[in-house]
Amino acid sequence: MTCFFDARGNVYGVVSPIELRRRGVELPVDPHQAAQQRALWAAAAIEACCQWAPGTQPAGGKQHRSDGLLVGPFQAAPPYDLLIVNTDGTLAERSGNGLTIFAQALTEQGLMPAQGHCVLKVHHDQHDTPSPVATSVEPAPVEGVQGFWLDLGKPAFGPQAVGARGVEGALLDQHAVSHVPMLSRLDPQWYHSQFVRIGNPHCVTLVARATALPGNEQMNHPPLADELTRIAYAQPVGAGAPCGAGVNLQWAMLESENRLAARVFERGEGPTASSGTSASAVACAAWSVGWVNAGEVLVVMPGGTALILLEAQGGVLSRVRLFGVARRVGRV
Repeated sequence: MTCFFDARGNVYGVVSPIELRRRGVELPVDPHQAAQQRALWAAAAIEACCQWAPGTQPAGGKQHRSDGLLVGPFQAAPPYDLLIVNTDGTLAERSGNGLTIFAQALTEQGLMPAQGHCVLKVHHDQHDTPSPVATSVEPAPVEGVQGFWLDLGKPAFGPQAVGARGVEGALLDQHAVSHVPMLSRLDPQWYHSQFVRIGNPHCVTLVARATALPGNEQMNHPPLADELTRIAYAQPVGAGAPCGAGVNLQWAMLESENRLAARVFERGEGPTASSGTSASAVACAAWSVGWVNAGEVLVVMPGGTALILLEAQGGVLSRVRLFGVARRVGRV
């Protein structure tokens, strides 16, 4: 059985390795081996678990019933290994909403500790960052709402952090950022970008006006959809430029004190209603140019608002934490 959960409009299916094999998907028993051999099973897993049943796909809706698939846990006690499968069959290094959903699924299965930290280890096959990527998750309430704090660790900034090539240096409010010509050719207002790695790679384009934020509907259709796919996706689907492994794209605007509006185009997925790591990258990028202060930052996306906690020491961001809540929305 595959259970589907929603976290801020981001929907993931959750399936156990045993169930996936029962459905005829040849998933290796070892999560590291499974990640390295994902080309042999990942597309089949998406087809088995995330395709709409005949006649049930909403008119004008996405091709798949979820934004991805979470495969795990691979063991009965923490720490837990898992795989995050994008609907194009690639693997993600980290997903804030996905890990929130996985923590909720573990809770409903009686596997999540009620108190204290639980480590989730995401295995992947990207060559520009170590695998697995570990995230410490802690159940906690915020303003009476029970959810999870995800410790995303210390962010890294700049083209070298994400392996970007063919970009130029730029200044925004006297802070060093990057100019990505592939983006500014699409819209001159997309001139200032900040690369951020929080387990996975991000390119946050900082804009001054709400009209410069692309709409999800606009990003779903040519010609913009095709151009953004070329930038965000690795080869062979995209150009693998500016980042050979692909990069998640975000656009951010300062709305008010420590409150940002954002849009997201994910590597391997396309436009999404929300993304936890993208929201975290947006908050970090905004901090790097002085738009927000350390502490609580709200990032408003079409699917909902993410609460980010930025911790700074000596003028450097030392830790980023993300709060998330998930609810079950179906099963097949």
